[in-house]
Amino acid sequence: MIARCHPESSWPDPDLLAEVPQAMWRTLGAGDAKAGRHPAGWGMLAPMGSATVDALTELEREIDAPGDGLDRLRLMRIPFVPEVRLHLAEDAIVWWARMEAQAGHALPPPYWASVWAGGQALARHLLDHPGLVAGRRVLDLAAGSGLIAIAAALAGAERVVANDIDPYAVAAVTVNARANHVTVAAAGGDLLDSDPDGTDLLVAGDVLYDATMAARVLPFLRRAAATGAEVLVGDPGRGHLPPGLLAAVASYPVPTTEPSVDSSVRRVQVLRPR
Repeated sequence: MIARCHPESSWPDPDLLAEVPQAMWRTLGAGDAKAGRHPAGWGMLAPMGSATVDALTELEREIDAPGDGLDRLRLMRIPFVPEVRLHLAEDAIVWWARMEAQAGHALPPPYWASVWAGGQALARHLLDHPGLVAGRRVLDLAAGSGLIAIAAALAGAERVVANDIDPYAVAAVTVNARANHVTVAAAGGDLLDSDPDGTDLLVAGDVLYDATMAARVLPFLRRAAATGAEVLVGDPGRGHLPPGLLAAVASYPVPTTEPSVDSSVRRVQVLRPR
């Protein structure tokens, strides 16, 4: 999911430059050099600005904090994608309220702290069809927790970039990739007005959640497809996809805990441009 915020950036470790499509660098800009070299198995960071550094510090502190109440983060397996473990909130709204009270100001909605139906379906699809991923350069757009990016890495991608404009999501991708012992380049910035390049497979889960976002995301997906990239979207049918633009390639019954959904299982389609 995408939460709007002001992206900050800094130059990355030089070894990671090849991990990030050039369009991302044009979007991000440059700041003070803050990146360092991390041990293998960390979720590798591309541009890491002060907002992301702060968010990463906070998430690491939250992960290490004792207690198991509704306002805590917990490392848990994803029922529909048990190959992956994520640091998620027991109750994202309760966690968000406590963190805002602690910070003394508003924070972006923690979409990364829950696992969403579209992302689960798309992650499952990649793991069940590793030929879609193996040896390819993958971009996970609006990555949130990083579930799809991690699934792509587990399925054998050559490199994986997870992009989100919420610095907490960039931090969440980092700690989640670390927990799953995979390498993912996590980077912030709004890519939707850029020209995608350097990507073989673009994946996006739950990005068509309102009409405004659909109007921005769909042209980006079409431009990516026009460059020759394969594009796959996980969508639970929220009603914001104009007819005829995308075709279904698979359908999954995904467990969901979304409060607005009556059923405990949601039918999710994996789609691609026609």
